Amino acid sequence: MDSKIESNMGQSAIPDESRFYSKIDSGYETLAQTNENGEHDLSVLVSGIHCAGCIQKIESSLAQDNNIKNVRLNFSTQRLSLSWSGDKNKANDYIHKVENLGYGVQPYDIETEKKETETQEKFLLLCLGVAGFAMGNVMLLSVGVWSTSVETMGMATRDLMHWISAAIALPTILFSGRPFFRSALKALSNGHTNMDVPISLALFLAGGMSLFEVINHSEHVYFDSAVMLIFFLLIGRYLDFRARKNARSTATDLLSALSGFATIVEGGKTRRILIRDLQAGMIVNVVAGEKFPIDGVVMKGNSTVDTSLVTGETLPREITQDSEVFAGTVNMTAPVIIKVSKDAENSLLADIVRLMEKAGQGQAQYVRLADKAARLYTPVVHTCAALAFLGWWIIGGLAWQHSLVIAITVLIITCPCALGLAVPVVQVLASGRLMKSGILVKSGDALERLATIDTVLMDKTGTLTLGRPDLCSEHDEVQLQIAASISTHSSHPLSKALSAAYDGQLFEISEIQEHTGQGLSGIYDGKVVKLGSRSYCGNQSIPPSDKLELWLSVEGSEPVVFYFIDHLRSDAVKIVEKFKKSGVMVVMLSGDRSVVANKIAKEANIEHVYAEKTPPQKFEVLDKFKRDGHKVLMIGDGLNDAPVLAGSDVSMAPGTAIDMAQNAADIVFMGEKMEPIYEAYQSACLAQKLVKQNFSLAVIYNIIAIPLALGGFVTPLIAAIAMSGSSLLVITNSFRLRFNT
Repeated sequence: MDSKIESNMGQSAIPDESRFYSKIDSGYETLAQTNENGEHDLSVLVSGIHCAGCIQKIESSLAQDNNIKNVRLNFSTQRLSLSWSGDKNKANDYIHKVENLGYGVQPYDIETEKKETETQEKFLLLCLGVAGFAMGNVMLLSVGVWSTSVETMGMATRDLMHWISAAIALPTILFSGRPFFRSALKALSNGHTNMDVPISLALFLAGGMSLFEVINHSEHVYFDSAVMLIFFLLIGRYLDFRARKNARSTATDLLSALSGFATIVEGGKTRRILIRDLQAGMIVNVVAGEKFPIDGVVMKGNSTVDTSLVTGETLPREITQDSEVFAGTVNMTAPVIIKVSKDAENSLLADIVRLMEKAGQGQAQYVRLADKAARLYTPVVHTCAALAFLGWWIIGGLAWQHSLVIAITVLIITCPCALGLAVPVVQVLASGRLMKSGILVKSGDALERLATIDTVLMDKTGTLTLGRPDLCSEHDEVQLQIAASISTHSSHPLSKALSAAYDGQLFEISEIQEHTGQGLSGIYDGKVVKLGSRSYCGNQSIPPSDKLELWLSVEGSEPVVFYFIDHLRSDAVKIVEKFKKSGVMVVMLSGDRSVVANKIAKEANIEHVYAEKTPPQKFEVLDKFKRDGHKVLMIGDGLNDAPVLAGSDVSMAPGTAIDMAQNAADIVFMGEKMEPIYEAYQSACLAQKLVKQNFSLAVIYNIIAIPLALGGFVTPLIAAIAMSGSSLLVITNSFRLRFNT
C-alpha cells in the first residue's frame, strides 16, 4: 500500500519520545500535509468533548470559513480532521478558533493520547470515589433524620445533622463536580453552552436550595439527593469514558506497534534507534518473537510470520530471502535481517491507521440527524426547565422549592448523550472489528451504504482470482526478454507474471506509455514495441484460447502470444453463494475475453457475465444497473476499474490493487481470500441495525422521560440514573457488534 493514500491524519503517526505536547500558539502549519488537490489536511486531538452539541459547535464554527472544504470531529476518538484551501498558515487560526470555544487542542501523538487518557481516568475515578464516600455518609445522616420525629429528636439535633450533611455535601459538590463545572465554565466564558451547563446549573441549584433550607431550619433538605445525583452522573461519565476508550483501542494498539526501538546493523555492529528514525535502505535485525518494526524485504534468514495484525490471516506465512514483511507482523521462529523499504510514516501499518481514522470522519445520514438534534438541545432544555418552574410555581400552586426541584429534574433528564453516541460508537467498533479481519474502512458512511446493496459487480483478475497468474507457454529467449523488459513498467498481474518468469538481463525500453484497457507501448532498438491485448497488438487469425493471453508486437515482426493460467480464490464459490442466499445478485464485470471470463464465471457459479469491456463500457454497465434502481457494490483492483469504483454506491479493492484503485475504493481488504468481502457486508448490515436501534432507544427515552420530568413524577436522583442509563444502554447495545457474527 503506497504512502500516497489520502490521509486525514494530517501529520506523523509516529510518537516523539523526547517531548510531551501541550497547548502551543503556532506551528500547526508544519503538521499539515498538502494533498494531490492542493488542499491542506490536518488532524489534531481535541479534549473536553462531551456530547453531540460539542461536536456541532466546533464543526459549525470552523465551517463558517469559506476556505474549509471538510471538517469532522469524531466523538469516540476525539480526533478533529480539517481540510482547507489557500494559505497553509491558516492552520493556527483554525486551532485558535477551537481553543476560543473552550476546548483543548494538541498535535496528535500516541504517547500524549495515552497520558491524557490516563490522567482523565484517574481524575474521574478520584471525583467518583469522593462522591461515593460522601454519599454513604450523608445517607446515614439522612436515615437518622427520617427514622424519627422532630419531637423525639429535637429541632437542634435535626439542624445539627443537617449542618453536618452540608459540611460533607457542599465541598463534595464543588470537588467532585469539577468535570462538569470546568467544562461548563469554559463554554460560558467563550459565549457558548454545552450539555454540562444545565447539569452544573442543576447541581448548584440543588446544593444552594438545600443550604437555604438549612439556614431557615426547614424540615426537608436535599443534600442526600444532591450527592447521590453527582455520584450517578459521575458513574455515567466514567462508563462513557471507558466505552469510548475501548472503542478506539484498535487504532491505538496499531499505533503502539510503531512506537519503540529497532535494532539496526551498521558496519557489522548493531545499535538501537527509535522506529520513527528508520529510513529506507537501513538494515534491521529482527529476532524470533519480535515484531517487525518497519516494512522491508528479507535479506537473510528463513522464518514464519504471524500477519494477523494487518491481514486477518490466522495461519503463519513462510518468508525467505526477498520476501516482503510489514510493520506490526510478528517474526515467529528464527532471526532474520531485513532491508527497510519505507520509513515508519509511510509503512503499511501507518497507512492502515490513517484509513481507520478517515473511516470515522465521514458524515453518515444518521450522524447528520444527530447533529441537527444537538443544535436544538440547549435552547429547548433551558426553555423546558424555565417553563416547568414557572408553571408549577405560578399556575400549579406548588412551593417554589418543589417547583425548583422539578426544573432541576428537567435540566438533568434532557440530555442528548444517547443521541450523540448512537452512531460514532457503532462506527468505531465496526471499523475496529473489521480491521482485525484485515478489512480497512476508509469512508465514514461506507458501511451505511454497503448495508443497502442488492448487486455486486466483481472484476475477474485479482478479485475473483488471486491475480498472480503463471506463464504456461514456452517462447523464444529474445521474445521473452523483450516482453519482460517492457512488462516491468506495468503493475498489471499478467505483466508481473511475465517479468517474474524471466530472471535474466533486461533491455532498455524508452518512451513507455500506458494505454488504459489496452496495454503498453515503447521503443526498443528504434522499433515500436507493444505489449497488451489481442485487439491492441495481437494476431486476430489465431483462434482464441480459454487461457489468459498477453500479446507482444515488435514492429516488423509477427505478434507473439503468451499464455497464462490464473487461480480462483479458494473461497470464491462459497462467498458467491453466500451473497446469493442474502438476496444479492452477483455479476462479473471484466475487461478480459469472453471465453476466459465465462470459464472463470462457471467455476465461481456466477450466471451474469459482462466481458471484454473497456473502462467506459464498464461504467456504462454500472450506470445501467443504477438507473434500474440497484444499489451496487463494485469490487476491482486495476486501473480500468477505478472509474467504476469511484462511481458505484460503495466500492472495495484488495490490498494488492494499484494505488488508484485503492484510493477510489471505500474499503480495502487484505489477504488471499474473499471472506473479508462478505464479512464487511455482514458487519455493515449489523451496524446499520444497531444504529437504528440506538436511535430508537434514544428517541423513546426522551419521549418518555421529558413528559415525566415536566409532570413532576421524577426526582433529580432518578433523572440522573435515567440519563446515565440511556447512554449506557446505547453503548451496551453498540458493543454487541464485537461479539455477534
